[in-house]
Amino acid sequence: MEDSYRHKGMRRKLIEELGSRGISDKNVLDAFDKVPRHFFLDLAFTNQAYSNVAFQIGAGQTISHPYTVAFQSELLNVSKGNKVLEIGTGSGFQTSILAAMGAKVYSIERQKELYLKAKRIIYGLGYNPKLFYGDGYKGQPSYAPYDRILVTCGAPFLPEELMSQLKVGGILVIPIGEGDSQIMTRYIKVSNDEITKDTYGDFSFVPMLEKTVK
Repeated sequence: MEDSYRHKGMRRKLIEELGSRGISDKNVLDAFDKVPRHFFLDLAFTNQAYSNVAFQIGAGQTISHPYTVAFQSELLNVSKGNKVLEIGTGSGFQTSILAAMGAKVYSIERQKELYLKAKRIIYGLGYNPKLFYGDGYKGQPSYAPYDRILVTCGAPFLPEELMSQLKVGGILVIPIGEGDSQIMTRYIKVSNDEITKDTYGDFSFVPMLEKTVK
């Protein structure tokens, strides 16, 4: 797939829109300039790829609005070299944004078809995260602890196993709630005995699934 001057111009307009909506982290905005979102969508959606719109990507899942991806990425406050665990690879776009920000990404996807498709696109772009097919509720303890953990699907509660895999001083961002909308929530692990919590309004995500992966 081609990344033309037209696509790059569309990305810059999207970045301007994100900035106008309050996204100010230069690392996040630079990553949006580097990662061609249209690569993660069907060809029929190429002309709309840089609109602030979510699209179906198969298996009942979506690629999130660019603003949502940027907002979560900014809340994570990623520094180069941070180990980031992502729950819900999905299309692979958010995974690529984190990689473009300089993070060492470990990403889990429970839908086999999405895992395989995202793997091909992400590696094709030259990023090299560790991708796993499995249950996001369990995290990836073999590579813990993580500096940051990002959940990209709506969870009815904070999975304890994820918090246990977060470093002291680390940040976990997760949309909490059931139904059509969730509350974007950021936890900071101050110590093994103290966790702070902040909320950032309503967002809409597909639900986090807890079924056993075969």
